[in-house]
Amino acid sequence: MAASWYQVTCDVPAPLSETVADFLSELSGCGVCTENRDVDSFSPDDIPELATASITCYFTLPCQIEQQLAQITGFLATLPGYTPVIPPQVSLLGEEDWATSWKAHFKPLAIGHRLLITPSWETDGQDEGRAVIVLDPGMAFGTGGHETTRLCLECLESLLVPAPADITTMKILDLGTGSGILAIAAAKLGALQIDAVDIDPQAVIVAEENCTLNKVAEQISCSTTPLEQLGDGYQIILANILAEELVRMAPGIVSRMAPGGSLILSGILAEREELVRNGFDPFPLHFEASLAAGEWRCLHYRRLP
Repeated sequence: MAASWYQVTCDVPAPLSETVADFLSELSGCGVCTENRDVDSFSPDDIPELATASITCYFTLPCQIEQQLAQITGFLATLPGYTPVIPPQVSLLGEEDWATSWKAHFKPLAIGHRLLITPSWETDGQDEGRAVIVLDPGMAFGTGGHETTRLCLECLESLLVPAPADITTMKILDLGTGSGILAIAAAKLGALQIDAVDIDPQAVIVAEENCTLNKVAEQISCSTTPLEQLGDGYQIILANILAEELVRMAPGIVSRMAPGGSLILSGILAEREELVRNGFDPFPLHFEASLAAGEWRCLHYRRLP
């Protein structure tokens, strides 16, 4: 396979990343890639700053790559606070690599005892006796890799496996559905009446596409319906959003729970668990458990009869 691109990657101090990205984008005439943190995040305030960032740009062949590298190194040398750790790294990239190499970072992920999340290009022979959720990386939050999503899925599985007697009639609400992964998991585990809502219309579009991809669209209703306009009687409510938003919406969330129903709250940093616990203390709930993974917490409540 003939090479078609030069790939140039620069490791720079994080505070300089935007400046370097702008320069490389203009120089190459293409977009640039900034290495993402390993997190499905909702708020930049929740993510510690990295010391360095990797900025990658691309030059089409034929190209005088030595001249381009000279311009890059010259520009970097003018930046205050820039101390090169390693020089810009250059590699050749073919058209097939360009289209598919990013897929190597997304592999099937087993969660709990019954769930398997897999990208669409990794579905062959991957069920391992599990309920398979096909989910490609996209614009909406929730691919299963982040602790907040994984904790929700594990807690949800504990409620639906083995299947309760009323699983076909129970109502489930996925509040802030993002990619739809939690709603899809509930459907894959046997639930038939699931509402998946999000304030972001783009997220709802992505969730609907994922429901169709997973053949559970008839079990899940995706919408931007506000919490205040939803009905009540939900036996399970899942909310994987910011801690402050959970507290703000606590009255509306609890009022929509069925007696004896479960509430799963996630997206909570360990340092904010007390904030959320205090926010839900005034309501008729029994605290069941706090699940932990790294710096994140997932809280499970049941509504009192």
